[in-house]
Amino acid sequence: MADILTLVFRIFNQHNGKTKDFKSIAPSKCSTLVVGDSSINRSLLILAAVTAASELGLKVSFFTQVQIQSLPGSLQESLSNLSPDNLKKIKFSYPRSLEDLLQDVASLHESASGSAAPPSLIIVDGLEGYLRGPGVSGGLQLAEQSSAAHISALLYDTAAFVTQTLEERAASLAPCRVIASFQSECEGHAGGDSSDPVLSVLDRYFQVRCTLDQDWNSAPAVAGSQDTWHVYLSGAGITEDSIAKDEEDSSLAREWRLIICPNRSIEFTMV
Repeated sequence: MADILTLVFRIFNQHNGKTKDFKSIAPSKCSTLVVGDSSINRSLLILAAVTAASELGLKVSFFTQVQIQSLPGSLQESLSNLSPDNLKKIKFSYPRSLEDLLQDVASLHESASGSAAPPSLIIVDGLEGYLRGPGVSGGLQLAEQSSAAHISALLYDTAAFVTQTLEERAASLAPCRVIASFQSECEGHAGGDSSDPVLSVLDRYFQVRCTLDQDWNSAPAVAGSQDTWHVYLSGAGITEDSIAKDEEDSSLAREWRLIICPNRSIEFTMV
């Protein structure tokens, strides 16, 4: 399962008073691909990074092309009590191109071999920007698919290497997880579908897909209304056995609803 995202869903569940009962969520080596509109993707990734750092005490490496000067508006209310010390566990890096991203991710091998503790969570925001931007030769879908396979394989190998290092040094911080986001170009499908060949490549490397689809019927027409997104978890990392284990266990739920409230706070409900 996608343990970090599941923890986010639980903590910000509007029906449980933002419980912090996360001890029953087993650590997972499954990598997760968040697929949806880039803006909501980024908010969810930042929420995951902050949650991993503040609730689990994990070091996070966060890669993005977009300079993050402050929290997105949708997170400022939800994270209003965030301690600055927790942010120190998150290292933001801003590779501009695919080549830069590959170099930065590869450098985690070197840092894992050093004296400093390596990250337990690697986050890549906006894969589409790297796959369609400078550094991708060929210019067509075949080049994007090749690049998608290259960065995905590197993330997989890096996480495995860092996990081994964490298990040797501090087992409580293992494994190293990977969460990345991608906005599909498929018209009419913010979350993408099987007709997107690049997304199909990414799905081969990421065991869990978290798809975010906006509920346009609930889109705010007037000030004070709320935004709603359907959140679907799928993929090989979510097995029928785990779902059958306890259908009432929110750590195993496949479908959630993300709500951006009128005060711009974020809440989740299990569907």
